[in-house]
Amino acid sequence: MIVEEQQVITIAYELRENDGKGELMERMDPNYPFIFLFGTGKLLAAFEAHLEGLGEGDTFDFILPPEKAYGPMRADFVVTVERSLFEQHGEMPVSVRKNNYVTLTDDLGAAHNGVIIDFDDDKVKVDLNHSMAGKHLHFKGVILKIRPATVDELVRKHYIQEGGVHRSDFGEADLF
Repeated sequence: MIVEEQQVITIAYELRENDGKGELMERMDPNYPFIFLFGTGKLLAAFEAHLEGLGEGDTFDFILPPEKAYGPMRADFVVTVERSLFEQHGEMPVSVRKNNYVTLTDDLGAAHNGVIIDFDDDKVKVDLNHSMAGKHLHFKGVILKIRPATVDELVRKHYIQEGGVHRSDFGEADLF
């Protein structure tokens, strides 16, 4: 079997910034692999393109530039909001600290995740760029297993764990 649509793929990999010696950003080892349904559009297209056609036991080693991953850092994704928007029952929550993650809701009700980069008595500056925006992503790993997707997986467009547990039943976000 090869990596292609309608296949469930199990991989182990390391994700590093820039190259093989860069900062380790993520590791999925054979004991805790990354398992996904290939071709659903939930992963970076360039990531899947590098895996397509590989077989079990094949290794991969590639770098995705920002344009093929999460894009460049965008200055317009850094916003300043009134600190009072964070108040709860008239008090400022402990979560308003530099480097803490927050979720902001826009006027249309859409949620946007970001990180607090600065604040003062009146304003909070939040970076809404993806945490991997502007970075070259180096993936190195191996294809551990390939199997045909079940009918349920094809309908849900998502890998289902053995025993019927659907990964998103636990609120896990799609990786990449």
